[in-house]
Amino acid sequence: MTDTPTLVVDERLKSEPLVARLMKRPELGAIAGVILVFLFFLLTADEAMFTLSGVMNFMTPAAQLGILAIGAAMLMIGGEFDLSIGSMVAFAGLFFGVCTVTWGLPLLISIPLTFVFAGMVGAINGTIVMRSGLPSFIVTLAFLFILRGLSLVGLKMATGGSTQLRGVRDAIEGDWLAPFFSGEAFEGLFATLAEMGMIDSFKSGAPKVPGIPVEILWFLAIALLATYVLLRTPVGNWIFAAGGDANAASNSGVPVSRVKISLFMVTACCAALVAIITVMDAGSTDARRGFQKEFEAIIAAVIGGCLLTGGYGSAIGAFFGAIIFGMVVIGLTYTGFDQDWFQVFLGGMLLIAVLFNNAIRKRVTGER
Repeated sequence: MTDTPTLVVDERLKSEPLVARLMKRPELGAIAGVILVFLFFLLTADEAMFTLSGVMNFMTPAAQLGILAIGAAMLMIGGEFDLSIGSMVAFAGLFFGVCTVTWGLPLLISIPLTFVFAGMVGAINGTIVMRSGLPSFIVTLAFLFILRGLSLVGLKMATGGSTQLRGVRDAIEGDWLAPFFSGEAFEGLFATLAEMGMIDSFKSGAPKVPGIPVEILWFLAIALLATYVLLRTPVGNWIFAAGGDANAASNSGVPVSRVKISLFMVTACCAALVAIITVMDAGSTDARRGFQKEFEAIIAAVIGGCLLTGGYGSAIGAFFGAIIFGMVVIGLTYTGFDQDWFQVFLGGMLLIAVLFNNAIRKRVTGER
């Protein structure tokens, strides 16, 4: 009598149920949050909030915050923090304003110079963290005050005592690069849609929404690019590895220091992009630009699934986390609620997101 061979199934080839795979996605909490917030305002807000004009109203601040949040999310996945990102918006805005107004440089030179300048500051941040071994929380907290103070001092020097530098709009008027960083895109398309009656228009025939604010397009592009880098490139694997276990990653050949310093530079450049967009839209820059945006960006990243311990997170999650912010801060104006409730919501969403993400991480890793 011969023994019947036993078929051994490799557990690595077992297919996971769809629900189990979805539970492991870091952006799950943010998507659920967007749905809940949407339903809340659908029931409590004026119907104008979800017209085309209303959507553009809350997507504009969401996009500006989201650009910062995606940069912060990538850095957090890499295991570090940058609390100076809000102050960098003011500092980069000062540099950009000086380039255009004081020095009279065209945007073709001013914009790259601003990114290089911001990248250098980010590299200094990252180098200090990596060389000193100090927590990035401490180093960037120091730079939060340093950059904010330098912005104030620099503006007074550039303007002869004022804390605001004006004249940016006049300085860039007619520059061919301006439409890529300011105003609305696809104006011709929206005008045509208004003529066809497909979108709301004024009695004059002009569309109530002239186009898509360019920051929304930048927001979408950066979210897609960051997601591609994280999920489809070796650099993305290095980022997750550096944030998960830096020593193990280094022993495996990952250039941990170079990866983290590069992430500090990317975060600073995201702040510079927001500075350029907001300064060009406002036509001026001031020392309070970007105030407290560092905390909002980190909270949006955490709501989006980033762990405070690093090695886990999602750019798409930060994308949806920023949309939640935009919906709430603008949505409250469409309701009868006091806007001061935004602060309560902010703290509540942070606490719920951390608890949710911690529970998911334990489920995924099998911790107790």
